Amino acid sequence: MSLSGPILYLTGEFPRASDTFIQREIAGLRAHGFDVRPASIRRTGPEHIVGPEQAAFQAETFHVLAATRNLTVLVRAKLHALRRPGRFLSTLALAWRTAPRGVKGRLFGLIYFAEALVLARHLQGIGAAHLHNHIAKSSGTVAMLASALSDVPYSFTLHGPDEFFAPEQWRLDAKIARATFVACISRFARSQAMLWSDPGHWDRLHVVHCGVDPARYTIGGAGPGTRLVFVGRLSVVKGVPVLLQALAAARRTRPELTLTLVGDGPDRRALEVEAQALDLGGAVRFLGYRGQDDVAAELAAHDMMVLPSFAEGVPVVLMEALAAGLPAIATRVGGVGELIVEGETGLTVPPGDVSALSDAILRLAGDPDLRRRLGVAGRALVADEFDADEEAARLGVLFMSYATGAPRPAIRPGDPS
Repeated sequence: MSLSGPILYLTGEFPRASDTFIQREIAGLRAHGFDVRPASIRRTGPEHIVGPEQAAFQAETFHVLAATRNLTVLVRAKLHALRRPGRFLSTLALAWRTAPRGVKGRLFGLIYFAEALVLARHLQGIGAAHLHNHIAKSSGTVAMLASALSDVPYSFTLHGPDEFFAPEQWRLDAKIARATFVACISRFARSQAMLWSDPGHWDRLHVVHCGVDPARYTIGGAGPGTRLVFVGRLSVVKGVPVLLQALAAARRTRPELTLTLVGDGPDRRALEVEAQALDLGGAVRFLGYRGQDDVAAELAAHDMMVLPSFAEGVPVVLMEALAAGLPAIATRVGGVGELIVEGETGLTVPPGDVSALSDAILRLAGDPDLRRRLGVAGRALVADEFDADEEAARLGVLFMSYATGAPRPAIRPGDPS
């Protein structure tokens, strides 16, 4: 059984080197027989096209902002929408009500409406049966408005932590109320959605994990215990300065400790300067963005993953590390506890605590049996709960159940209610 048309998959910027889980999800849904078409508000910069997978996805992606900037396309989309003036005006009113506050916020609300006009016509042009959005910020607003204009039902995947910093600005309440369902990437994300929505809508909040392909990863972690790796965006939320300070402290006991940073972002230059100031120049490598196969190779070549974030949903990079059998150290924030069970699948430390992080690094570095035990348990957890193909199948259950009026799926779709 299949939907009556394709599913348009929308996010703010796709494909990005830091969001490969969306690529895996689309591939998984296609493998399960769904016709999924990617769309992105903005065109991804060349720094994110780090392999053939990203290049192929970018070539087939519909870029909303670029189309909206084409005056002919925009005018045609507006005229098409004005065939139903009541729907046009009610959606414009929705855009105004849900726009961020202030003059600038209202201006952005009008931009989102213009983008929604173009996206709505594209949805109707391809005969879309459903619109699904990843990350409920500005692209989520465009999806909500395009759904209202086109009558194509929409849903979204709720990640966090960004949306949870400003749920009123991003009007999570309105988005949840108008969505057919919400796929929350963790129990923690679902709890935040419950906090910002009407209890009458809670039964449409489901948990579908972002996933990884365990077969992609070669088992690592069997080295001398001195090679640390971090994978992620180099921005303030990831807490990398704390990691650099903890490494400097740990190296006073174990001077052979090294760190590889895989990723890029706005704080890279400042972090390079700080590494030099801490006399870590020879011990820290900045690799920039890497493709999925390269990330897998880096994980296999290291002994432990360290993720010192100040806020997280459920970090895909931790799933990747655990899939590679790497013991992991992470901060006790957000949904991290759904992956890292203290002393069982990894070690956890308080966020921002340099001393605790340094101690955890030294503990893992000095205990090969602990590294092995954590690595084995972590890989088993990922295989059981975060397999990308199985999670795509769960998402497919949601698409089909809500499209056909079947009984409401369980919180974890596919599980017994």
